[in-house]
Amino acid sequence: MMEKSKRSGFTLQQKQKLVGWLFLIPGVALIIILSFYPAVKALMISFQTGTGANMKWCGFMNYVRIFQDGVFIQSIKNCFFYLIIQVPIMLVLGLALASLLNNPKLRFKGFFRTAIFLPCATSLVAYAIIFRSLFANDGFVNSVLVKLGILSSNYNFLSHAFSAKVVIIIALIWRWTGYNMVFYLSGLQNIEYSVYEAAKIDGANMVQTFFKITAPLLKPTILMTVIMSTNGTLQLFDESVNLTNGGPANASVTMSHYIFNRAFQGVPNFGYTSAMSFVILIMVAILAIAQMKVGDSRD
Repeated sequence: MMEKSKRSGFTLQQKQKLVGWLFLIPGVALIIILSFYPAVKALMISFQTGTGANMKWCGFMNYVRIFQDGVFIQSIKNCFFYLIIQVPIMLVLGLALASLLNNPKLRFKGFFRTAIFLPCATSLVAYAIIFRSLFANDGFVNSVLVKLGILSSNYNFLSHAFSAKVVIIIALIWRWTGYNMVFYLSGLQNIEYSVYEAAKIDGANMVQTFFKITAPLLKPTILMTVIMSTNGTLQLFDESVNLTNGGPANASVTMSHYIFNRAFQGVPNFGYTSAMSFVILIMVAILAIAQMKVGDSRD
């Protein structure tokens, strides 16, 4: 067999490697065409101004303009507000639910897991519209709060800056908590239950067991969910568009929403919007690297 392979000019190992590369080429080509080339092209456009065939080189003018754009600065503040408030609540809640649902003695675990995960399977547009109707001036939330005597009259949550942001945070927590819970459940199920039994025999309570056993063993999973949640929040789009439309007066607009508005509403400015997109990329990369450095326990 080896002699036949050598006669054809290739050894069996070389043929296997060649076949492997042949399978990789289509995927690599698609990544280059659909990801790398558009990214490089967008980077080049970020140093240009104008529209269509009238694009002209302008150096770093678009990047300088970003720091003079009050609306974009406001969108950055909004995204970090969502990040600081929503992400910790969502991850802690997801971890707590995963710990509860990992109990082998709990009945109907499948039902509870499905019910909590179900929101993240709903359409982004549909759930945003539902939350918009719930918190409308004549919506369900207002009706309940007025009947309970908490509010004396209907309150328009979506027309006030702070309450509009709070509605977005509530919607994000509702949708994405179950998504992160699934990752934590997967990590918990890889921990031998005998470890918990040994801790119980040694007299450890639930809090000590969580912080001394569960949290350290779930550290890689927690780090992954933190990075994913951070990246997703900084690129938030659907909730801002469909829930509050960035209002009132851009008080809840996100960076991606503002970029979309500048690119496709009114006179398009693809050079400026490309520059803003790369600013988001840089922020996401810096935060991801920082989180990985903090979470890396190796020497």
